Amino acid sequence: MKVLLDTCVSGLVVSILTESGHDVIWSGDWPADPGDETILARAHEEGRVLVTLDKDFGALAVQHGRPHHGIIRLVNLATRDQAAVCLRALEAHGADLLSGAIITAESTRLRIRLPE
Repeated sequence: MKVLLDTCVSGLVVSILTESGHDVIWSGDWPADPGDETILARAHEEGRVLVTLDKDFGALAVQHGRPHHGIIRLVNLATRDQAAVCLRALEAHGADLLSGAIITAESTRLRIRLPE
């Protein structure tokens, strides 16, 4: 699966997801932060699921109708747990994500908002 990690997600997640077979880019490698709108637009243009800690992306998608190919928001996770929870969401709900689902992922549960 194609994934774009927001800057706030640990760069360590890149290698773990890549080793698991995912095509991953991390906005932390970009020269400057272009802002949420641009990050979400790039993820959509490239057919990537966006992974973030920032709830503003959900607002852009739901309240402002910005198109996307799925968003995973990691909540209350230690850096060392981000990759495992992200992998769990991608593996269990990849098809839902690509159809536009938004997943709020915590250490013990996933909440899924399917597209309308």
